[in-house]
Amino acid sequence: MSPSIASMMRRPLTVALVVALLDPGAAFAATAKEKELEARVAQLEAQVQALLNAQKQQQVQIDDTRSRVADTQTEVAATKTQVADTKAQIEKAPKSTFTTGPGLSVAFHGFINANAFGQSNTFSYGNGANGQYPVAGSRGELSGVDIRNTRFWLDIGGAKFGENWTGGGRIEMDFFGGFNGTGAYSLSQPTPRLRQAYFDVANAGSGTNVRVGQQWDLIMPVDMLPDSVTHVAFPLGYGTGLIGWRYPGAVLSQNLGASGDTKWGVDIGVFEGTWSNQGTAVNHLTDGNADFRPQLEARLRAQGSNWSAFVAAHYASIDLKGVAGTDATPIKTGLDSTGFEVGATFRPGPWNFKALLYTGTAMGPLFGAMSQFGDIDETGGYFQAGYKLNKNWSVNAFYSASLPDKQDIIAWYGHGSTGIDRDQQVALNLIYAEGPYKLGIEALRATLHMNTGAAASTTTGNQVSLSGQYTF
Repeated sequence: MSPSIASMMRRPLTVALVVALLDPGAAFAATAKEKELEARVAQLEAQVQALLNAQKQQQVQIDDTRSRVADTQTEVAATKTQVADTKAQIEKAPKSTFTTGPGLSVAFHGFINANAFGQSNTFSYGNGANGQYPVAGSRGELSGVDIRNTRFWLDIGGAKFGENWTGGGRIEMDFFGGFNGTGAYSLSQPTPRLRQAYFDVANAGSGTNVRVGQQWDLIMPVDMLPDSVTHVAFPLGYGTGLIGWRYPGAVLSQNLGASGDTKWGVDIGVFEGTWSNQGTAVNHLTDGNADFRPQLEARLRAQGSNWSAFVAAHYASIDLKGVAGTDATPIKTGLDSTGFEVGATFRPGPWNFKALLYTGTAMGPLFGAMSQFGDIDETGGYFQAGYKLNKNWSVNAFYSASLPDKQDIIAWYGHGSTGIDRDQQVALNLIYAEGPYKLGIEALRATLHMNTGAAASTTTGNQVSLSGQYTF
């Protein structure tokens, strides 16, 4: 007990004793007062003790905090030492370099894709990852493993073109260039092929981009291809409802700004003329290369917060007499290749819808009419509905169809030759995605209708695949 509190207690006790000796009644009153004072003293002592306890607790907390600070400082010092050691090791290690032109940057990207498949029939445009529909009249089961989807590309950026223009480019390859010969080991030696090789010149201020080189034409819906881990380079429905191809050419793209939440843009392209191999398909000697007749295309695009849409048009004039003007002409000496296409995507919540519809004539150069070349009217398209089960799993259902005009098919491919007048493809897949990895299980069925003008037949084909992909 502190001296001040003790002195406070002694004074009332002395006064109470004197009063008790002189006056018993007063003594009784003094005793009551004394008790009151003692209670007050006890209360004060309790408060003092509580303050002392709180002070001790604060001191313990301060000591504990100082200890933790000391431990943290020790850890920081150890980490700095590790960083210094790592830095020294990096500086001593041999440096890898990737050099190019001054001021340019190069990024190497791609993916490794492998799939195991089983088929109930032989497929066009090949078996495995590029199979789309069964070969007419074929039969026989087969299975295999395909790695030809594997792809890599180089993106180059940082170039300057005047004060307001910048540039870059891309070189892209995969392994669908065929197989290395026909020997016993050729199947495991696929040949690389050049997919794209172009350069860009862009003005960010005006929203203008010029792309020159081999690239996708404007009919190909590159930003809304069907989801699949198996059919990547040859997407689901390719040639059987989904059309387009890569050609050398030039494309002018212009952003048109926004109206509300919708962003608008337009693309205008001119591409190398092409047709089937009247004479030869190499060295620019096709009917489509004759007489300086390129393919002309245009596309208008729009994009919102969870949707996108486009319309595209195509035109080319084909001289079926060929470059020398001496090729035998089937039915007519020339024709026009025309096409019109609309497509859209919509992503409400976990759903993902993609749809496309096209119509046109003589669209063989764009993989139309199951790659049949002729003056053939055609309508086709595809639809895919996807649902994201959770952050990793999604399921997708797909349907596509290509419907060339039956009478046009008979005219161009009748009289003993087999022409395809309809194909339908359905597919269902389950995809797991985690970071750079994808796994997919897919079932596909295609039904092909043939017509010779004298007889018609149907061939069906099924394919089941298990695929994996790592993107870098």
